[in-house]
Amino acid sequence: MRVVLNQDIKGIGKKNQIVEVSEGYARNFLIPKKMVSVADNRAINEAKNRIESLAFKKGKEIEAAEGYKKKIEESFIEFKHKVGEGSKLFGSVTEKDISEAIKAKFNISVDKKKVMIKNPIKNLGTYTVDIKLYEGIVAKLKIVVVGQ
Repeated sequence: MRVVLNQDIKGIGKKNQIVEVSEGYARNFLIPKKMVSVADNRAINEAKNRIESLAFKKGKEIEAAEGYKKKIEESFIEFKHKVGEGSKLFGSVTEKDISEAIKAKFNISVDKKKVMIKNPIKNLGTYTVDIKLYEGIVAKLKIVVVGQ
């Protein structure tokens, strides 16, 4: 029996796919739990439309992320901190600080988990930080830490 999947089902397929399953499995388990729809013309067209709209939306998101990447890589962010002995900072520059600075300067919301630094920045200098904007799109942000 041909069915359209309404959700991801392990071992069968992903949402909106049209797959062939045994008739008993479909009628007794999948259809009563609304995990699938019978693959008639209407259901097939709806699945194709959903797939096309998701692809369009993903294309727009990728396009926006590429624009953000260009914007971020063309500029830098400067942090001013109090400095102690040996050009060590009082405190540090963390992922959260960088995320907030990106929001303030570029008006781009970036989750602090998407800011990739190995260790918090605790010294003066220039650093490069990776920002994950989208799946496969990583911007390199230049950070300058200066003393007050």
